[in-house]
Amino acid sequence: MSDKYALITGGSHGIGRGVALALAEEGCNVAICARNKERVDETVEEIRSKNVKSIGISADVLVPEDIDSVMKSVIDSWGTINILINNVGGGGRWGSAIVEETSEQVWTEVYNKNALAAIRFTMRAIPFMRRQKWGRVVAITSLYGKEGGGRPWFNLAKCAETALMKNLALNHDLTRDGITFNSIAPGSIMIPDTGWADEQEKDPDKFKTMAEQKFPLGRLGTPEEVASIVVFVCSMQSSLLNGASICVDGGESRCF
Repeated sequence: MSDKYALITGGSHGIGRGVALALAEEGCNVAICARNKERVDETVEEIRSKNVKSIGISADVLVPEDIDSVMKSVIDSWGTINILINNVGGGGRWGSAIVEETSEQVWTEVYNKNALAAIRFTMRAIPFMRRQKWGRVVAITSLYGKEGGGRPWFNLAKCAETALMKNLALNHDLTRDGITFNSIAPGSIMIPDTGWADEQEKDPDKFKTMAEQKFPLGRLGTPEEVASIVVFVCSMQSSLLNGASICVDGGESRCF
């Protein structure tokens, strides 16, 4: 991938960071954006240590002007974009378990942070992929983008991302310009400073028992395990893979 240029949204932490480093290992030049400037700068240094080019932009994807700024920085620096990883998202633990007590703002913000951000970045990247007759667009969704469970605003947003990728994958005008669109649907992933990590820290024994009972592999996944699948989907070897939604969940999901 030494001649490829990738942008990863939410690329300074968790799965996004794992994907950024995995692509860099393959020689891909990687741009990332995220809100936390300190984390962005640290991740950019890690990427550059793998002898590839990297840029980092501090941005809030809920602000359309920030999305424009990210894309401008990438194009001004590199002139193109080959790979887009729509990773930024979240909201699976927002709101209340009592649905009617959850404000409409939660529904809107979770949708905007996941689906609308993916739409905006994808629409801005497509013209450059068309020009070079090659591109990979990957949405990091969730097993809850394929089945019920979880909080409905999160499912709705992740289902929308999955539908976006599938519908674009069916568009002859895009795919015959060499662009593919796929979703990666992780299950429960252990990421520092997130809900799962908090639960483990509060009661390690209880957490271990829960993991052994709930997950077929007896454990959660890692960002690196998700990243390895993303790298394949972005590679030249995945040329026939288009419109897929791939669960990376250790068998946690109930869907086929």
